[in-house]
Amino acid sequence: MTALHASRARANLGQPTPDTSSPPRRPSYPADASRRHRAAHLTRTIAPGFALALAVAAMATAVGQYVPLIGSALPGAVIGAVIAVVAKPDTRFAPGLKWASTLVLQCSVVLLGAQLSLAEAARAGLSSLPVMLGTLVTCLGAAWLYGRLLGVAGDLRTLIGVGTGICGGSAIAAASPVIEAASTDVAYAISTIFLFNIAAVLVFPLLGHALGMSQRAFGLFAGTAVNDTSSVVATATTYGTAATSHAVVVKLVRTLMIIPICLGLATLTARKRRRPAIATAPAAAARMPPHHAVKLVPWFLIGFVLVAAVNSCGIIPADAHPPLEHASVFLVAVALSAIGLSTNVAALRKAGVRPLLLGALLWITVATASLGIQALTGTL
Repeated sequence: MTALHASRARANLGQPTPDTSSPPRRPSYPADASRRHRAAHLTRTIAPGFALALAVAAMATAVGQYVPLIGSALPGAVIGAVIAVVAKPDTRFAPGLKWASTLVLQCSVVLLGAQLSLAEAARAGLSSLPVMLGTLVTCLGAAWLYGRLLGVAGDLRTLIGVGTGICGGSAIAAASPVIEAASTDVAYAISTIFLFNIAAVLVFPLLGHALGMSQRAFGLFAGTAVNDTSSVVATATTYGTAATSHAVVVKLVRTLMIIPICLGLATLTARKRRRPAIATAPAAAARMPPHHAVKLVPWFLIGFVLVAAVNSCGIIPADAHPPLEHASVFLVAVALSAIGLSTNVAALRKAGVRPLLLGALLWITVATASLGIQALTGTL
C-alpha cells in the first residue's frame, strides 16, 4: 500500500492543486435573459395586490357612475378600507398595493395635465389671481396654525391643507409621494376633503343667492372655495351656466398651484431628512455650505407640466381629452383603492376627530377669504 501511494503521489506531481477556498462560480446568463427574469419576478410580486386594487377600483367606478357627485376616488378608498377592516389582505398583496398607491398615483397626476390649457388660464384674467393666491396663502397658513393648536400630525395637516387650498384629491395625490405620507393619512385627508365638498354643494349656492352674487362672481367663488372638479361643477351648475364655465376655468388654473407647492414641500422634506445627521455631527454641519441643494423636482411634476404644455399647443386632439380625463380619474381610483386596502385602523382611531375639525375650520376659512378678497377687489 505504501508503494501504491508513493506512485500516485509521483503521478500527481506538476498538476495544479484544485482551489477549494472559494465557492464555485455561478453560471452566467445573457443580460437580456437576466432582465427578463427580474421583470417576470417583479410582475409576479406586484400582480396580486395590483389586481385587487383594480377590482376595487372597478367597483368604485360603478358606484361613481350611479352617484356622480361622489366620483370614484372616495368609494375606492372606502371600499378598500372596509376590506382591510373585515379581512386584512396578507403580506403577498403588499408589494402590489404599494406600487399602485405610488407609481399609479403619480401617473394620474401626469395625465391631469391634459385637462389644462395655458390659453384658457390666460383667458381667466388677472382678476382671478388675487382671489386664488389669497385663498391659497390663507389656507396654508391657517392649516399650519390650526393644525398645531389642535395637535394634528404634520403630514396629515399638510395633506388637508393642500387639499383644501388647491384642488382636493388631485393635490393630495401629488403631495403625498413628495412628503412620503402614510397611507392612513392620505385616506383620512381624502375623506375629510370629500365631506366638506358635499357641504359646499348644498350650502354655497344658497349663500350666493343670499348675497346676490353675479354668475361670474359665483363662478370665481366656487372655483376657489370648492376643491375637486366634480364638486366645483356640481356647486356651480345649480347657480347657472355662466357660473359653471367660469368656475371650471378658475379651477383648472388653481390646479397649476400644485407645482410650486410640491416643490416647496420637496425642499422642506429634504431639509428634515438632514436634521438628524446635522444634530449628531456638529463638525460636519459646520463645514456644510450655507445654501443647501434643493431636492430634484419629482418626475411626475415634470410630466404634468410637459403634458399641459403639449395640450396648450393643440397637439392633443379634442377627441382625446375625455378618454385621458377618464383614465386619470380611474388611475386615482386604483391608487386610492390600494391606499384604502392598506389602511391602518388603529392609526385612524388614534387620530380621532381632530383632523376632521381641522378640515371644517379650513373650509370656513377659505370660503370667508374668497368672499372677502372678492369684496376688497370689487369682483363680488
